[in-house]
Amino acid sequence: MKESAKILIVDDDEDILVAGKLLLKRKFSDISICNRPDQIPKLIEHNNYDVILLDMNFGPGESSGEQGFHWLKQILDIKPNSIVVMITAHGGVDIAVEAMKQGATDFIAKPWQNEKVIATLSTAVQLGKTRVEAEKLKATNQTLVQVNNQLKQQDIIGQSDAMSNVNSLILRAAPTDANVLILGENGTGKELAARAIHKESLRAENIFMSVDLGSISETLFESELFGHKKGAFTGAQQDRVGKLKAADGGTLFLDEIGNLPLHLQAKLLTVLEQRCITPVGSNESVPFDVRIIAATNVTKAALNDESRFRQDLLFRLNTVELNLPPLRERTNDIVPIAEHYIALYCKKYNKPIKTLAQSTVQGLKQDAWKGNIRALRHAVERAIILSEQDTLELRDFQLMSDKAAQVTPGEPTPSQQTSDIVERSSELNLDTIEKQAIAAALRKHRYNISHSAKELGLTRAALYRRMEKHGL
Repeated sequence: MKESAKILIVDDDEDILVAGKLLLKRKFSDISICNRPDQIPKLIEHNNYDVILLDMNFGPGESSGEQGFHWLKQILDIKPNSIVVMITAHGGVDIAVEAMKQGATDFIAKPWQNEKVIATLSTAVQLGKTRVEAEKLKATNQTLVQVNNQLKQQDIIGQSDAMSNVNSLILRAAPTDANVLILGENGTGKELAARAIHKESLRAENIFMSVDLGSISETLFESELFGHKKGAFTGAQQDRVGKLKAADGGTLFLDEIGNLPLHLQAKLLTVLEQRCITPVGSNESVPFDVRIIAATNVTKAALNDESRFRQDLLFRLNTVELNLPPLRERTNDIVPIAEHYIALYCKKYNKPIKTLAQSTVQGLKQDAWKGNIRALRHAVERAIILSEQDTLELRDFQLMSDKAAQVTPGEPTPSQQTSDIVERSSELNLDTIEKQAIAAALRKHRYNISHSAKELGLTRAALYRRMEKHGL
């Protein structure tokens, strides 16, 4: 079977052209010849050759190789990724080496050996195909990165003094490569702030990768972040690139960093200091280049507790520290944020744009918003779905202050609330009861996933799955 490849031979010696074509057509599908180098530009502009076999000298008595250098440059100027193999006279190795320095892929010495010519051209063809595939993958990756960044990017909404300070800090820190630690309650927009930093950074054209450390089990931590080799453990059926290497050149956002166990904190610190990772099952370290942005809902006081968080890791992460204020401390931003989500969900659910009644505006500003922006967003979505009026009333939002299940300092535990829910519910659907119990736990613990999961008797990962299942 002939290999599918298009090859051009350029030489002023007709015997070389005929011999080369007869030899190569046994192995390759398409062989073209040219005895006039001035035709090269026209030929390569109208054809995609896999390999160009180019003589170093044209005309009797020529041996300097200058003509070969000239036409090599012409070819690479027109198509920089061209694969060019030079033909040189016996003893012209120095000239051929110089040609390779100028961009040639390989060389063949005359008089040639048929087997070596075939082997050299086969290797050159495969190199060309690899380059084409690499360019396609690079272009595809850039497109995916751009689409991902565009889909996920949302400008931070807020003109309050607190958010003005946050935006100012983001703009000052973003152009640097300094690590950033974002502190804030659940739902305050930590990932949004991280994306804003990435968008304004020198890495904006590269990938932004988010990793929720709270949803990764301890046994898979190294595999997820550092990668693994095939056969490293049961189930490792192929090599896997870790998140740190996958984000190479871009930004890696480590969410829920405050809940990482101490022994895993030590491993993370080591790779951040060395800027190298060793995949599970490998003995070779692999360098990486990423900017680290970490986030946690844990308070600064808790992070300063050495029994809970390694201080050397904290110093490594918080070169720049960004504190996101809760929604109750930026009440002037509540209405603009609500109006943003009203427009978003009206479009999503094909409903006319709704407005807020004046009483609703006051009520939204007075609510505690224990779930912060996330809670406001869910409240708006629910109101858009359920309201049949063009104006949204306070009752449409089902605020916590209006609920019988409002969390207060001595309220029953979620398990006790679940018992009450069963007694009050008109149906005994287990999914409904589970959803209400989870919602009660989240409200009680101000949407702290770790505390809610502990009280419900679940792991963090299990709670995340149930929250996703119930749309919470």
